[in-house]
This record gives sequence, C-alpha cells and structure tokens, in this order.
Amino acid sequence: MGVKIADLFQPKEIDFPSLTGKVIAVDASNHLYQFLTTIRGPTGELLTDNDGNVTSHLIGLLARTSNMLKHNMKIVYVFDGKPPELKRAETRRRSEAKKEASAQYEAAKAEEDVEEMRKYASRTTRLTKEMVEEAKTLLHALGIPILEAPSEAEAQAAFLCKQKDAHAVASQDADALLFGSPRLIRNLSVSGKKKKTNTLTYQSNKPELILLDDLLNSLNLNQEQLISLSMLVGTDYNMGGIKGLGPQKALKLVKEHKTPDAIFSAAKWDEHFEVSWQEVQDLFTNPQITKDYSLDWHKPDPDKIKNFLCGERGFSEQRVDSAITTMFGTKEEQSQTSLGDF
Repeated sequence: MGVKIADLFQPKEIDFPSLTGKVIAVDASNHLYQFLTTIRGPTGELLTDNDGNVTSHLIGLLARTSNMLKHNMKIVYVFDGKPPELKRAETRRRSEAKKEASAQYEAAKAEEDVEEMRKYASRTTRLTKEMVEEAKTLLHALGIPILEAPSEAEAQAAFLCKQKDAHAVASQDADALLFGSPRLIRNLSVSGKKKKTNTLTYQSNKPELILLDDLLNSLNLNQEQLISLSMLVGTDYNMGGIKGLGPQKALKLVKEHKTPDAIFSAAKWDEHFEVSWQEVQDLFTNPQITKDYSLDWHKPDPDKIKNFLCGERGFSEQRVDSAITTMFGTKEEQSQTSLGDF
C-alpha cells in the first residue's frame, strides 16, 4: 500500500534514455504486483500457460526489463525479507480484503457481469512464493543481480542509493523517500500508460522522478518531519493514520508543532493507536538492512531464457526472440558483446 503523500509531490517527467548507464534499484514485489494487477484478460482473469500456471508476472517482467536493458540501464531487483511485526496487521487486512473481493468476483462471474468482474479481479491479486521464485529464475537467466533484503525491500533499496551503489529506487510507493533514498522513480511502464482504478482501460502515465531534497525544500520540512507527516496520514505500520487528517492538514500540523513529541501530542496519537509513535518512527529511521551485498551483472544467457519461458512456461518463441533482440541485439551482435558490457 505505502504511504499516501503523492499529492504533495512535484515530480519531474523523465524518459528512459535519461536513465542510460544508471543503476536502478527496483522494488521487486511492487513491480510484480503491478504486473499481476494490470496484465489480465478481458474479464479480469490472469493470463496463464496451457497448464493453468499464471504467467502475467513473467510477461510484465520480460517486457519491462527488456525495455530497461534496451536503454542500457543497470538494474538490481531487491526482494522483501521478513516483514516487521507492526506490518502484520496490514498484511491480515489485505488478506481479508482479497477474500471479500474474490467472493464479489465469483458473484459477478455467476451473473456474467463483465464490468463487475473487471472491477473486482485486480483486488484479488496475490503474489505467491512460487511466482517470486519464477521471477528470480528469469532474472538469473537475464544476468541481473538479485538482492534479498533482511526486511523491507524499499529500505534496502534506499540504502543502496544512500551508499551511491544505485542512482534511484524504482517503486510506485513513496516509502523509499521515508527511508532516505535521494531519488524515487515512478511509472516505469513500457507503454507509458497506467491502468485506471477498477477498470481495464488506461491513461497516459509517463515516468517521473521525485528528488528527496526538492520535496523537503518545497514543503519546508526536514526528514524527521516528513516521516511525522507520513505517519499522520498512515503507513503500513499504522494503518489509516489519524482520522480526519489528509496530507494538507497533516502538513499544517507538522509545521505548527515542529517536533515529533509536540506533533503527536497535538494529534492525540495515543487515542488512535496502541503502538507508540516512537516504534513506528524507528522503523523508518533505523530500518533493518544488510551491508553485506555485492552487485554483479553477468552476461545474459538467451538459451536459459528460452528454455525457461518457452520450454517450461509455454511462451511463444516469437515473443521471447523479440524480447532478446530488443535487449541484446541480433545473434551476431550478442556474440560480439563482452561480459564487461553488462
């Protein structure tokens, strides 16, 4: 879900060529969920192979990654580890919401109500362990490094950026900014389009860059205050935030009271949450990350890519050959590419 502060952003529209040569730390789960939500059939059903195995996540991963590699971006996918204890309530809430959406989808299906089926289908999205492993298999074949975060992927990705091992975090959620990433990139879609909520129709949606320093300057806040503001409107660790406080009202409250003690006292935090504000704040200021990592890009293996996607998952050779050519050129060009280029 992430924190709901996007209304306060003043993003800069960018294009793929502007990221050439840059290392981009991708929030893997965020992107895979996006593929599962948007890559669906006409009545909202997930795409599958001949054996009924879901392929939507792999289709999206292949398309988006091929586009990024075409522009010589260096990508590292960061996967979630064990979620913080405070996030379990949000996980349970999402699970219950999916169950309800599944029931509504089945009811719409029984009534042959296509519009309602589309409406509820994406709300049932689940990213399984099997899907995550399949994504990793494809990424290994592509020669792209994978980093397993000890906890939140966005916290680890933000750390990579703070260490200057990556240029930016790619995620639809804003949490990476709270974890201190200097740059956040959103809307890295191949088509430049975004699926409208509860429909299968799309609207124009160009990639955009949010700079943390610019955001803080425009709001006249420091990093601690940005975290306080976000906690007021709600995070994955304190769902819903303080009732009646949207981003603008929360911003006014933060500016009026300055320090966390004064802010959360004025907002009557203790009347809304059993967990202390200090515990939530600490998850952003002292997240669990690892410094023990290496980012090694390897020469992609077209045979492994085809064996997995075509041989095991029923992809058409034409689709995969097209993606390979997009990423790495013709077979002749592939043979002339050295490992150092990756």
